[in-house]
Amino acid sequence: MHIRKATKEDAQAIAHVHIYSWKTTYENVVEQQDIQSLTLQNRITLWETVLTKQINGQIVLVAEEEGKIVGFISGGRERTKNYGYDGEIYAVYMLAGYQGKGYGSRLFKQFVDMMQKQGYRSLLVWILSQNPYRRFYAKYGAEPVEAEVVTIGKGTYEETAYGWKDMNKLMAVVDEIS
Repeated sequence: MHIRKATKEDAQAIAHVHIYSWKTTYENVVEQQDIQSLTLQNRITLWETVLTKQINGQIVLVAEEEGKIVGFISGGRERTKNYGYDGEIYAVYMLAGYQGKGYGSRLFKQFVDMMQKQGYRSLLVWILSQNPYRRFYAKYGAEPVEAEVVTIGKGTYEETAYGWKDMNKLMAVVDEIS
């Protein structure tokens, strides 16, 4: 597995991973009609914009296996400025067939390292509260920060923010686990 910074040419492959891993992750959490509200074309447009404009100092890394993008992580400045964190993970997804192989951990480690090198001191991530992979964040010592209701498609769902107040401590845990 190889990890690298994403380029604008990766938009379609990232969109594919985003849609298909989102659907498999949330198939038992989100109503089917709301799962179907995310379309590949919508995600391609989103990722083309993200990779062209670098909004919020966004970092996007991809995980490749034999030249195929199988996962990604993106983040940058914390968007709300309401919780006392300066960095945020915006999205992290891995195709189902590549989960459980340590790829997500390696992607996360490289992302945390890049965020720290760019001067971020803390990190926040929002996930659906019923996300079956929330234990991934707990493994690295994330603390629950806040919960709120979000709309996806026509449904409403609870989302929880998890955070790490000290990026140095997070990096020490990441290094210990790796």
